[in-house]
Amino acid sequence: MTCPAVLVTGGAKRIGAAIARRFGVEGWHVVIHCHRSVSEAEALAATLPSAEVACCDLADSAAAVALVEALAERLPDWRALINSASVLRPDLATALDPAILGEAMQVNAATPARMAQAYLARARSAAGRRVIQLTDQKTANPNADFFSYTMSKHALASTVAMLQMAAAPQDRIFALAPGAILPSLDQSAEEAERSHRMNLLRRRTAPEEVADAAFLLATGPLAGGQTLFVDSGQHLLAQSRDVIYLAREQRDSA
Repeated sequence: MTCPAVLVTGGAKRIGAAIARRFGVEGWHVVIHCHRSVSEAEALAATLPSAEVACCDLADSAAAVALVEALAERLPDWRALINSASVLRPDLATALDPAILGEAMQVNAATPARMAQAYLARARSAAGRRVIQLTDQKTANPNADFFSYTMSKHALASTVAMLQMAAAPQDRIFALAPGAILPSLDQSAEEAERSHRMNLLRRRTAPEEVADAAFLLATGPLAGGQTLFVDSGQHLLAQSRDVIYLAREQRDSA
């Protein structure tokens, strides 16, 4: 294999799939990670010039590290690890759910950190290596909704500067922070259309914009340790609740 490789966790669906497609059309070999979405991952892989599917439960950090180590053994030019997978379940600052917290911290923070460490220890690329951790605009614009999820994204964001400090000079670690982009939980299409425009530009941010940003971070000359927000300015607002609930409150009061 002569083309550069990228592993995209959660690459079968949603933003992860958009990222996988972006790298695929640029001629990269794309490793599409999934847990249960095997059929979706295989269907996406079939549309790309060079791709494969890797299955792993990110709740099992040891299995995720083993996956990274196995890929590092056989990918001669593994240039990027993109940790896009995450879990989002509702709980509140006034009512933290221990099970939700444990899952979120493991899948959204601990496992991506361990995968990044394994990647930087084992992967090979003469062009330098890139780790891109998908966080959330909530790291700059928090509210009391999705408490465990938000905690986990803050934890993941905190790893970026530390990993960069410990990285080799040619390696770069970034945070990529999307805003509200795709429908979540039980949102209808109409609710998503309204809530996802609650940003400075009053527009919906597309998954492809996040994918473009990921490709820029993986290939561009930016200094590591930075966060790139792709949210049409949402993180610059002070929102007292998640936009799902803000939109519903506006509807109900109209």
